[in-house]
Amino acid sequence: MFLDLIKARRSVRKFTDQPIDQATREKLIEAALRSPSSRSFNPWQFIVVDDPQLLEKLSESKPHGASFLKGAPLGIVVCADPTESDVCVEDASIASIFIHLAATSLELGSCWIQIRKRDHDRTKSADAYIRDLLEIPENLMIESIIAIGYPAEKKPGHGADTLAYDKVFYNRYGEKG
Repeated sequence: MFLDLIKARRSVRKFTDQPIDQATREKLIEAALRSPSSRSFNPWQFIVVDDPQLLEKLSESKPHGASFLKGAPLGIVVCADPTESDVCVEDASIASIFIHLAATSLELGSCWIQIRKRDHDRTKSADAYIRDLLEIPENLMIESIIAIGYPAEKKPGHGADTLAYDKVFYNRYGEKG
């Protein structure tokens, strides 16, 4: 089942206007909360956004790669506390992909919006823009936003022939199996 899921998963940037019910939202959050975390520190925190005006403002968090969020019925902002774990970036990234995979398993579309180390404009980081908008405390870093909704586009999974097998080595770098 898992291999079928990852074969089907694609980034979706076009969504229908169908809302996501509460039971489905709870499944997405449960998936995020079940994601692995180094030493079980669980440094992540999540902000579930369904307010269309906030989603539109979040879609302006950076110049490229976020605009589709205004068409999504749901966004999950993935944050983490660096004081709780020295690998909070990795833990937040794992939680982000768990949300993606849960969305796919629930027949939803999703797309990762990278926030950490991205600019909003020449004077402000995307992180600072979102922090101000959502009143996120200074001690949290913002890793990503996951846009989620019912897909308005159908994308087939990537074929096995498109995978980068040339980047796989056995026993030592450069050795092919």
